[in-house]
Amino acid sequence: MALNSNPPLGLYIHLPWCEKKCPYCDFNSHTTIEIPEQQYIEALLYDLEQDLPLIWGRSIESIFIGGGTPSLFSGQAIEQLFSGLRALLNFNPGIEITMESNPGSADIEGFRAYRESGVNRLSIGVQSFNDDLLKVLGRIHTAELAKKAFESARQAGFDNINLDLMHGLPGQSLAQSIADVQDAIDLGPDHISLYQLTIEANTMFHHQPPSHLPDDDLSWEQQCQNQALLAEAGYRQYEISAYSRANRQCQHNLNYWYFGDYLGIGAGAHGKITLTGENRVLRRERQRQPQAYLNTQGRNSIVNEKQLDVADLVFEFMLNSLRLTEGFESKLFNENTGLSINEVLPTLQSARESGLLSIGQTKICPTQHGFQFLNDLQSMFLDHKSTKNQAFFSTTDEIIHS
Repeated sequence: MALNSNPPLGLYIHLPWCEKKCPYCDFNSHTTIEIPEQQYIEALLYDLEQDLPLIWGRSIESIFIGGGTPSLFSGQAIEQLFSGLRALLNFNPGIEITMESNPGSADIEGFRAYRESGVNRLSIGVQSFNDDLLKVLGRIHTAELAKKAFESARQAGFDNINLDLMHGLPGQSLAQSIADVQDAIDLGPDHISLYQLTIEANTMFHHQPPSHLPDDDLSWEQQCQNQALLAEAGYRQYEISAYSRANRQCQHNLNYWYFGDYLGIGAGAHGKITLTGENRVLRRERQRQPQAYLNTQGRNSIVNEKQLDVADLVFEFMLNSLRLTEGFESKLFNENTGLSINEVLPTLQSARESGLLSIGQTKICPTQHGFQFLNDLQSMFLDHKSTKNQAFFSTTDEIIHS
């Protein structure tokens, strides 16, 4: 392994509090009556200071503030956060700064305050425009409130907005799924994320499964028809769950898919850092519980750190990059892992023979069949890695937002 250059660097900031825990959510989120804003912002900046020696001389290409519901934080708190970030970091010109919001958690004045602080991209968690399905999902907003949140964000000056939607919902018909996507298109967002509901461990839906989940055939039909609808409306699919207008792809998530680096600060945040001088790639995880995280201020909040070995590098790169509709340039595998593509050539050839992968002269890309069975394609690269630490290192869903 020979790491000759650093990949792009992002920053993920986790704000873990919500008004209510949704029954399908497996993110690190916690309900609270009162958020200790000042203490938490100070803890975030302290965390970042401790990580600075890892990134001397590097600029931040993108920032993503996820949760939880970050828009429960006041505009003043977000302004304080960004004042501290700018004092500690070099922001790349044209940096993308995304913040997640739920309908009803911020009004137009709140959105204006976030925009003035430097946030230039908003991701609104709508999930559905059907009030009955929103109740099934445990959401506390209505379809009308979701539409008003979008309009308020536009009025506040946001010209780059993502809407999160889900399909494969309990009792959801094909027509209802299409109607959700059409409602989103009618609002005119710049980016739409469309995820299939999955029942994750450690969620209420896992312990009390909802009834009338669509079968695989119906879920696939929902996905295919919605893909066609989005394409007709000018939204190009560039990742398994992401659709954007021209030049509106989420840069922060693209950095994940291309196996770039990112610092992670906040309760439960994950990070990946390349240390070219030491020829090492590190994965780091912080204390998950908010109060325990706050109690670490003045000490190290890292609870898990591991240097990735060859097997980890292969699996993680493929876990991420194979989600992209256009795949990846083979040279990127070498640049971001320090490994030769020959390391995985037998597996690549096997995937091609199975009809899951297309291998060109310079590019490797999943086929349509490969996208339909993406988990099968990704799992082919598990042979390169032991499963001992799989729970910690295959945490894409814990870090990827929209």
